[in-house]
Amino acid sequence: MRAFAVEHPGPIASGPLVEVERGVPVPGRGEILVRVSVCGVCRTDLHLAEGDLAPRRPLVVPGHEIVGVVEERGPDAHRFARGDRVGVAWLRGVCGRCPYCLRGEENLCAAPSFTGWDEDGGFAEYALVHQDFAYVLPARYSDAEAAPLLCAGIIGFRALRRAGVHPGSRLGIYGFGASAHLCAQVALSIGATVHVVTRSPQAQALARFLGAHSAGDGPPPEPLDEAILFAPVGTLVPVALQALDRGGVLAVAGIHLSAIPELDYARDLFYERELVSVTANTRADGQEFLEVAADLPLVVATASYPFAEAPRALADLAEGAVTGAAVIDCTSGRGT
Repeated sequence: MRAFAVEHPGPIASGPLVEVERGVPVPGRGEILVRVSVCGVCRTDLHLAEGDLAPRRPLVVPGHEIVGVVEERGPDAHRFARGDRVGVAWLRGVCGRCPYCLRGEENLCAAPSFTGWDEDGGFAEYALVHQDFAYVLPARYSDAEAAPLLCAGIIGFRALRRAGVHPGSRLGIYGFGASAHLCAQVALSIGATVHVVTRSPQAQALARFLGAHSAGDGPPPEPLDEAILFAPVGTLVPVALQALDRGGVLAVAGIHLSAIPELDYARDLFYERELVSVTANTRADGQEFLEVAADLPLVVATASYPFAEAPRALADLAEGAVTGAAVIDCTSGRGT
């Protein structure tokens, strides 16, 4: 099978992603082999390719927003039938024994594994996953629309929970890419007022189209009860904290963030402002978000790339040239 792997992590212009030929993997006990239809492109894939996240093994295949059909089942894999459409997300496995897993916080597992980091992901024609970590996808979304739900959507949903967004909230969203444009729609659906801060005119236009109450590159027009930082830019942390009202919460939703400038306690944190992080997700998060998405007519803005142009998809993401979510069509030019 064809796949793209990270050969030498570095700037996208240096060509860290290379096409490789691999044998079709064989599912082990409890695993399913997924014939990949599309794979979403997440900023985490970009961080992996550029070395912000060190690859966990040589020539790992990125991609953790995988949509496809079950091609084969390993021993004891009975949850899905051959031909079923499934989704594969970032969280790939947990130990199930550590204190975090035992109290239902498997996103904090002491020994987790992740798709496209520890094991090969979806920038390929086939992918493996244990049946317990695969998702049933809402039928209302096409493959290309469903792919971003599997990380961008789930992480945005967890960020809303971590920030405590509720009906009547004044929410600020910093950065407006794949995750943010889905998160904003969920927030609006529960009755929050949403203010988007982004430099991109195209993203501002999308935010307004989706119903944001304001969208610009300056401060929000009113104090915020909650804010979510999606842009991996540490210098925005004090900016977002200063936009919070008393008792406000800022949730940082990325796996990687550039350095945060020194915070001033009185200016940035006093009056019980809070700064929290978002770390991966639990399977329950994923299941709950997909149930929410099944009931909401989410607009999933996508830019599609043929399989051979996976490196260009990452390059466009690095340059801020993608509005919404980039997805790779893994069926284009598929071999036999």
